[in-house]
Amino acid sequence: MDVSAVQAALADKSYSAVAPLCDDLLLQGAARGVSTDDWPYAVHLLAHLYLNDLNSARFLWKSLPQQVKDARPELSAVWRIGQCLWNRDYAGVYTAAQGFEWGPELADFVTAFLESYRKRIFQLLTSAYSTITVADVAHFMGMSEEDATNYAVGNDWSLDAATKMLTVRKPKAQTNQKLDASKLQRLTECVFHLEN
Repeated sequence: MDVSAVQAALADKSYSAVAPLCDDLLLQGAARGVSTDDWPYAVHLLAHLYLNDLNSARFLWKSLPQQVKDARPELSAVWRIGQCLWNRDYAGVYTAAQGFEWGPELADFVTAFLESYRKRIFQLLTSAYSTITVADVAHFMGMSEEDATNYAVGNDWSLDAATKMLTVRKPKAQTNQKLDASKLQRLTECVFHLEN
């Protein structure tokens, strides 16, 4: 099966395009009865995790024959990350991702996944907390306390060094543009014209 489009997306670091591309190619191959022995299942699975599409990742994993799972250690390593995500084992995600020697095809992708995941977790922490301990941030972010503090302070949180508490700075709410009366009038006339 020709996976050059998947390899090109990986080379371009277009990681968000990989899962839909893999899904389409795999379905096309199955419709033609093409062998999937050389299919990049680990890339495909990681692509769904990158998009935070856990249901599709689980479905892909469950659809794989056991001999494929057993024969590909990288695939099993990606699945360990997926299991941690599914179980909301935040620290486990980092442990699983950093605890495997990734091949050249996946190393950059795993790094990009971790960066994306870390940003999502930081956004969740920002929306869920007004204050949080440095230790908790380090746990959720898969970092040392020093690195977690630097990351948080670098994102405009403030640190009380005595209590080791971080105060979350909420992002400013975006204000919507106001529609002036003349634009509203033109829109109303346009809709009226189209309906009549």
